Amino acid sequence: MVQFILHVIIRVLLAGIFVYGGWGAMTKPGGRPQKVAAAHIPFAKLAVILNGGLMVVAGLLLAIGFFPRVAAAALVVSMIPTTLVGHPFWHETSGSARDQQAIQFLKNLGLIGGLLLVAVATV
Repeated sequence: MVQFILHVIIRVLLAGIFVYGGWGAMTKPGGRPQKVAAAHIPFAKLAVILNGGLMVVAGLLLAIGFFPRVAAAALVVSMIPTTLVGHPFWHETSGSARDQQAIQFLKNLGLIGGLLLVAVATV
């Protein structure tokens, strides 16, 4: 029972960033479409909005525990291009900008790790 409760807490805590960030990407794409277009991804604004929508839906499913493994796997698939396109620290020339992008890149890798744990969890 304790393990089940911990899994619920973990899923809810992990889901928050995806619901919040996905909503922001959908409603206020800002400079995201320019980064996506620079990566030669077609229909950049639509791609950003759809990716944000996927994050919101999968994040909510993860939080409520409805197909949490599938939701976590979908978020992993979404996070790979999000991380590579959104935080290419290797392109930054300024030390502080490079550091900020590297931190965000590594944060996303940590989130991917957490999602992978949920995706393979047995509870």
